[in-house]
Amino acid sequence: MKISSAKRVTAAGILLMTGPPDSLEFLLMRHPTRWDLPKGHCDEGESFLETALRETEEETGIAANAIEIDPKFEFDLFYQVQYSEMGSQWYEKQVRYFLGFLDKKPDLILTEHSSACWHRWQPPHHIQVQTIDSLLESVAHHLDLGQRVTTPNSA
Repeated sequence: MKISSAKRVTAAGILLMTGPPDSLEFLLMRHPTRWDLPKGHCDEGESFLETALRETEEETGIAANAIEIDPKFEFDLFYQVQYSEMGSQWYEKQVRYFLGFLDKKPDLILTEHSSACWHRWQPPHHIQVQTIDSLLESVAHHLDLGQRVTTPNSA
């Protein structure tokens, strides 16, 4: 099935990590049938990063200024989706993920998910083949190459 690029939906999210390098953990959010990450659709005129930070705060209560975004990591995922509220047409969805670090585990305020958990970083991960596993594989490669930028907060 060929889908026109005019029928593209864009979204963005953040893989949140916390902890020292030898015991990193990442946040997973629970939907009724699957694990997910904080993410959502881009509003008109909004950048991917602005969307990711806004959606993360809306879904977790974590303020944007508490997240240290790794400037050397972005991951784009493309897949086809059908939205009943948009006439059941097929769309190409692009989701851009960023990698974000927190100094400590915050108290979460969940607004769109039934639960959340911090998952131990022990790649390879097998959580959700369609979306999450390839992102985690890319993050593992990025971290193994020592690409994470050290800032005063993480030194």
